[in-house]
Amino acid sequence: MAFELPVGLTVTVTVPASSANLGPGFDTLGLALGLYDDVTVTTVEHDLTITVEGEGWDSVPTDETHLVVLALRRSMAYLDIAAPGLKLKCHNRIPHSRGLGSSAAAVVAGIAAGAALAEVAGAARGLTAAGTLQLASEFEGHPDNASASVLGGAVVSWTEQVGADGGGQDAAAERPPVYDARRIDVHPDVRAYAFIPDVQSSTAVTRGLLPERIPHADAAFNASRAALLVVALGQAPELLLAATEDRLHQPYRAHSMPATAALVESLRGAGIPAVVSGAGPTVLVLTAKPLPADVELTAEGFTMRELAIVDGVART
Repeated sequence: MAFELPVGLTVTVTVPASSANLGPGFDTLGLALGLYDDVTVTTVEHDLTITVEGEGWDSVPTDETHLVVLALRRSMAYLDIAAPGLKLKCHNRIPHSRGLGSSAAAVVAGIAAGAALAEVAGAARGLTAAGTLQLASEFEGHPDNASASVLGGAVVSWTEQVGADGGGQDAAAERPPVYDARRIDVHPDVRAYAFIPDVQSSTAVTRGLLPERIPHADAAFNASRAALLVVALGQAPELLLAATEDRLHQPYRAHSMPATAALVESLRGAGIPAVVSGAGPTVLVLTAKPLPADVELTAEGFTMRELAIVDGVART
């Protein structure tokens, strides 16, 4: 039987935004950025109530289908804890559907909140950072955004399909992949700027634009650039322009977000390391050089924000 949480427990978790891919590191490289969602969860006598402030206040569901609730329920089931009722307050600052990891942040928030409730209640089972990353990535289907929001900084993430022990291929297919990641130190000179548009995009739609096969030369090109980007972020930020080149996904998505593609091309033409943040339409610049004073004026339709590279989810 699940451990019953007492009424009146309150926890708050703070989760950063993230940018995935960073150019060549498709579904692998990520970065935690200083734009946060806060989620407060209180155990109550009955029912579920949700209040949302900030981003998405008028569009996200306020029932059991809310993404934070789904992740919280999954976390509680994993930890073998239960509550008679829950009250959630979400203060969202991460723009939705802009390529800044809002869905991953919601999932991480729910899972971390469940772990925090278990901890303050003294439940027998806990949840490590690796466990949080695994549960969150199962929601996302890939670990780049989730691992950045969990671990903070820059991350290299990967996925392994573990075979079943004697269960055959069908049993193996039913088991979720194993997701993992490692944080890498970012050179102190590297600065991040997000150019955030008013328009939204759908990751599901932009993923559908990617071809099933790419030329071998493009695969080799991206492998070299992704490896170089790890070096550039950690040791040699002067290499960021070359290290952020991509042939794997951005060219295929460009026609679906022409303003984003045009801004990336314009910035890179001026020697500024710019990429599409995740599936877009936000543009991310990673640079060790000051941006030209007039660069914001050339980004019509985008709001520029400098965002710190930050640590991962925290209980506050």
